[in-house]
Amino acid sequence: MELKIVKADWIFLLLCMVVGIIAEEAFFRAEIGISYLLFITAFYALFFYRYRGFSFSHQRFGYLILICIWILAASYFLNDNQFFFALNILVIPALVFFHLVVVTSQKNMRWNKPVFITYMFSRLGAALKYNFIFASLIGKVLRQGLDESKYQVWKKVCIGILISVPVLFVVLGLLMSADSQFERLIGGIPHWVQLINGEVVFRIMVVLFYTFAFFGLMQALIKKQINATMGDGNNQTFRFDAIITITVLVLINAVYVLFTIVQFKYFFSGSLQGDFTYAEYARKGFFELLFVTLINLSITILVLTFVDKTINFIKRLIQILLTALVLSSAVLLSSAFMRLSMYEEAYGFSFIRIMAHSFMIFLVVIFTYTLIKIWMEKLSLFHFYFISSLLYYTVMNVIDVEKMIVSKNIERYEQSGKIDIHYLNSLSYTGILGLIDLYEENKQLPGLKNMLVERKNEAKFDNIPWQSYNLKRVQANQELSTLHLE
Repeated sequence: MELKIVKADWIFLLLCMVVGIIAEEAFFRAEIGISYLLFITAFYALFFYRYRGFSFSHQRFGYLILICIWILAASYFLNDNQFFFALNILVIPALVFFHLVVVTSQKNMRWNKPVFITYMFSRLGAALKYNFIFASLIGKVLRQGLDESKYQVWKKVCIGILISVPVLFVVLGLLMSADSQFERLIGGIPHWVQLINGEVVFRIMVVLFYTFAFFGLMQALIKKQINATMGDGNNQTFRFDAIITITVLVLINAVYVLFTIVQFKYFFSGSLQGDFTYAEYARKGFFELLFVTLINLSITILVLTFVDKTINFIKRLIQILLTALVLSSAVLLSSAFMRLSMYEEAYGFSFIRIMAHSFMIFLVVIFTYTLIKIWMEKLSLFHFYFISSLLYYTVMNVIDVEKMIVSKNIERYEQSGKIDIHYLNSLSYTGILGLIDLYEENKQLPGLKNMLVERKNEAKFDNIPWQSYNLKRVQANQELSTLHLE
């Protein structure tokens, strides 16, 4: 890779450093809140500045990913779900990298083919290579006019120092432990050395890491050095035998027919065999059914992708068997959904149970599309799976799952008089808002007043840095401050 440093590169490097400082301020100073949204704003301002006049590819798909990225970043400001907050630490950077690679790739490149993953890694490698070459060029610029022999000597001295530091760190520690007099001697190191602040050094390293990560990636992507051959994805050498596949599908479908008969007997006759209650029966089989459903989906995808269906009769038979498998999966999903609903009636609503419900609804969408794909072969599975998964994940971030949990549990309390206030208290600030609403309706609920007193005392000393600003947090603290606990 030939590289020439021009004035525009130095300006862009400086702007990357500014965004690197913003990243360090956003992520390493306090708990993440509105700071993520501000960082994404600064990052994409830098990106569109560098790529002004650039002809982007896959623009509609790119806009979809970009909107999802902004919504996920805004969730740190709007909601306070710790599960999604932790997950988005990985999801958002991955989506940003994927978005940049997609919109800067060649127009004929198909992102929904496996070979695109190879292209993404090649772009990451190109970014690292760009930074190494850029660093070497900076070194050449800095040593211009210097005696080459003296430069080599100082270079080797610096290398020797870097190698010695970790060894000296261990040796000094051992010697100081072995001899108190030596420890006092080392403790008498001049005061200016002790003034070196480890935190400042760490933050400088973080800023430099972000600076060169942004600089290398955006510079490498705009070069378009790699011309990957994406292919049409249809030249697959590995195939499942059609007869073996048909045999497997027949046997699996036979088992599901028997299971379906049992399910109809349980759920539509109003009786259960054995000594199980509905709640015990629900808890016993929910995850097993969900796992079997995912196995069915995997089998369907493998058959659609790798089975040779050149003979028309075999093709139709496989389509019928796959349709039966999808319909059997619908029965499994219905059974699992009913089991979970019964379990919630008995024990209340939780984050895991609500997410399981939503995931089953998502699987219904996936299976519906897969059923269409069985009979319309030109449709792309991965294309739909990726977009629907992205939309599902984004929607679950936006709708505030914990607020749904609180409202459902309060509704259950109004109907049955049962509620787990300790679980609501374990939720984030949305749970606190629910406890406040619950207290206003029933001040005599055991343990609720003491719980809110403790939360109110915590809110008095809750100093919110600008990075951590969150609407739910502010709302909860305001309502706690105005709450009169009798």
